[in-house]
Amino acid sequence: MTLRLLIGSSNPGKIAELRRSLAGLDLELLTPDDLAERPAEPPEDAPTYRENAIAKAEAYRDATGLATVADDSGLEVDALGGAPGVRSRRYFGEDVPAQRRNAMLLGLLDGVTARGARFVCAAALALPDAPTEVFEGEVRGEIAPAPSGAAGFGYDPVFVIAGDGRTMAEV
Repeated sequence: MTLRLLIGSSNPGKIAELRRSLAGLDLELLTPDDLAERPAEPPEDAPTYRENAIAKAEAYRDATGLATVADDSGLEVDALGGAPGVRSRRYFGEDVPAQRRNAMLLGLLDGVTARGARFVCAAALALPDAPTEVFEGEVRGEIAPAPSGAAGFGYDPVFVIAGDGRTMAEV
């Protein structure tokens, strides 16, 4: 039996990424836009990725009755004390496009040689009548001197994966 799984996001980049990651599994992947009645998007105002992921997954599950996967992720730059962090998408303003955010980040790091950083992600799976499961991980790397690559979204063009030499957008 195919499981119906709601991707708890309206972010086209995250939806595409999750569709690629879950391809080949016996899942019918849905987004909020696929539903007859679109649930309200939950706020992302918790202080941690984990809490935001859980809140989104459970809010969408509770509103729809569907098994839901949701995540929260962000970029943490060592030289910026961990910023942009849990507010990565909104760090430079609510509606600033990704290309502009990347330019602003690179501007903050102009002249900085120690450019260590990490991507952090917490993904939550909220099933009906079951405890929510959370999976967390990180990828270490550094901030590139300039954007490179066409794949991915957000900060992917400026994040070089440690030991690889390519940006997330090149991978």
